Amino acid sequence: MIRKFCAAIALAITLAVPVSAQTAEADLREFCADRPGKGTPTCILDVGRWQVELGLFDGARQSGDGFKVESQAYGDAFLRFGLTPTTEIQFGLTPYSREKFTDRTTGISETADGVGDLQIGFRHSLANPDGSGVSVALAGFVTAPTGSRAIRADGFEGGIVLPISLPLNEDWGLSLSPEIDVVADSDGDGRHAAYTMVAGVGRGFGQWALGAEVWISRDDDPIEATTQSTFDLTAVWTPPSMPNAQLDFGLNFGLNDDSPDVEFGVGVARRF
Repeated sequence: MIRKFCAAIALAITLAVPVSAQTAEADLREFCADRPGKGTPTCILDVGRWQVELGLFDGARQSGDGFKVESQAYGDAFLRFGLTPTTEIQFGLTPYSREKFTDRTTGISETADGVGDLQIGFRHSLANPDGSGVSVALAGFVTAPTGSRAIRADGFEGGIVLPISLPLNEDWGLSLSPEIDVVADSDGDGRHAAYTMVAGVGRGFGQWALGAEVWISRDDDPIEATTQSTFDLTAVWTPPSMPNAQLDFGLNFGLNDDSPDVEFGVGVARRF
């Protein structure tokens, strides 16, 4: 049902944009994807262009005193559409995810799996929508509790991000993504704030682009506040014959006990 809903939205927007509004291939902005890092880029899609970003697989593992948590996600889909020269809209959905919690003392395991929640968002450029030079944008999203009962959120959640990117020199670039979210309490009764900052550096090496990020997230849940932090490495390969596509990899390492020990993901992105 959710897939049909997303497909209907995509068809409606495509039919609403006349062919004459489509940007000529030669005039397209440089290809830019949200994957694979946790930070939010500042780039905006050209008017009338679609971009599909797909997480083929993502797996994480976390161990603590007497417990182990293993999680996997398959087919994490992120759909973007260029609405105006400075604004794009976005839709996100994970078709299937699974989390297994094991009590090492008793050996008892509990598993939660199913379809994830539907996310709808936007990104608006405040400076340099192609992401070049000093570029700034404003992004926001709302997550609707449409997923499977075992994993969906307790009500609507959302957040605001202010992504910033700037060149350090001819080779290296710096990106920052401060974020404020409103999320459901762990007991399902009420809402609270969560705060995130992602800082990353990266540079290109021919067909490859390599990056490193530090991610810190504070969740002020009234039941138990937590702070997570990871050090993330990313690699992106753009095929020479396909400048509008990429294959990407991400490897994340937890920096404290509340974070996954290690996480790995691989995905693709394609502009149309």
